[in-house]
Amino acid sequence: MSHLVSASEPSGTPTPDRGAGRRGGFSGRPRGRPELYSSYRQEQALFNTRAKAIGAVVLIALAVVLPFNVSDDVLRILGLGLVLAIGGIGLNLITGYAGQVSLGHAFFVGVGAYTASVVAGDPDGRAFGLGITVIPVWILAAGAMAALCGVIVAPLATRLRGLYLAVVTLGLVFLGTYVFTEWASVTGGPGVGREAPRPVLLGDDLTLDSAFTSDQKLYWFFLALLLIGALAARNIARSRVGRAFGAIRDRDIAAGVMGVDLARYKLIAFTVSSFYAGVCGSLLFVANRHFGPEQFGLIMSIQFVAIVFIGGAATISGTIMGALLIAALPRISAEIAHLFPFISTAPNTSPNIFEVEAILYGGLIVAFLLFEPRGLFGVWLRMRMYWKSFPFTY
Repeated sequence: MSHLVSASEPSGTPTPDRGAGRRGGFSGRPRGRPELYSSYRQEQALFNTRAKAIGAVVLIALAVVLPFNVSDDVLRILGLGLVLAIGGIGLNLITGYAGQVSLGHAFFVGVGAYTASVVAGDPDGRAFGLGITVIPVWILAAGAMAALCGVIVAPLATRLRGLYLAVVTLGLVFLGTYVFTEWASVTGGPGVGREAPRPVLLGDDLTLDSAFTSDQKLYWFFLALLLIGALAARNIARSRVGRAFGAIRDRDIAAGVMGVDLARYKLIAFTVSSFYAGVCGSLLFVANRHFGPEQFGLIMSIQFVAIVFIGGAATISGTIMGALLIAALPRISAEIAHLFPFISTAPNTSPNIFEVEAILYGGLIVAFLLFEPRGLFGVWLRMRMYWKSFPFTY
C-alpha cells in the first residue's frame, strides 16, 4: 500500500502530522521512508516528496531557458505540444479521471477557436469580429463558450455511458464540421478559413520579432498557460471533486449508492473538460496562425485520444508527455521519409509521410494499450522504480 495509517486510529481517520520539525522529513515523514504516510493529506499533497518538488522546479527552469538553446522550428513543435497538452488535460479529466468516454473533443476545440477569433477579430475584416484584442478576454471567452456547450451536452452523460456515450459525442464532431463549414461569416468557409486572433500582451504582439523571436515569445506564453492549467487540473484531481470522478470511473452505480451525485459530477466533468478544450482551441489558432473548418474533425479527436492513452490516463504529467510526442509525430514522419527514399512527401503518392504519420498514431495507441496501459507515465514509473531498487531488480 502507498500509505500506512496508525493502528491506534479508527479506520479511515487520518492522523495529524506530528513531529514534522523533529523528524526533519518532507511533509512530516521520517527520513529514509519516502513511501510512509501518516495521513491522507500527506499522500494527496501536490508534491508529497521532496524529490518531486525539486524535480518540478528543475523541469520548469529547464523549460524556461530552453528557447535559448534550440532553433525556432523546434520551438514551434514544442509550442504546439504545449497547446495540445492543455486540450489533452481537459480530455483526461473527463476520460481518465471521470471515466466518461468522449470522442467529441474536436467540436469543443473548434468552438473555442472560432469564439476567440470572433471576439478578437477585426470588425472591418472579411469575417465577423468584435475587435476585443485583450488576451485574457478572448481566451476566457473561448473557454466559457466551449464550457457552455459542454453544459448543454452533459445531461446526455447522465443517461448514457460506454459505447453509447462515445457514439453521441462522436456525432458532435460531424455536427460541428457541418456548422463550421456552412457558417462562412464566422469561420471563413472551407478552404479559406480566417486569421487567428493576434496575441498582444502589454502592447507587444507575440507574433512579431522584437528582442526575442516570435516563436520564443509564443513558447513562453503557451508554457505559462499550461502551468496554470496543469496546476488547476492537479488540484481538481486531488480534491473532493476528483475523488468523486474516480468513484464514478471505477463503478458509477456503487458511487451513486454511496451518495455521489452522478448528474452533478458528470456535469462538472463535461464543463471543465470543455473549458480546457476551448482554451486549447483559441491557442491552436495562434500557434498555427490559420485554421480552416475542415480541420476540426474526427482526426483531431483521435489525436487527443492518442494524447491521453499514449501519455497515460488519469495523469497530468503523462498527458504533457503524450502531447509533446504527438506534436512531434509530423517531424518524426518527415525524418523517416529521409531515411527511406521510397516514402514520398506528395499526398497523392503511396506510401507517403501522411500515411506514415497515421500508422504511427495507430501503432503507438495499440502498442501502449497492449504493453504499457499506463502510457509514457508508466514507462517513467518503471524507470524510477528501477533506479530506486538498483542494483536489486526484484
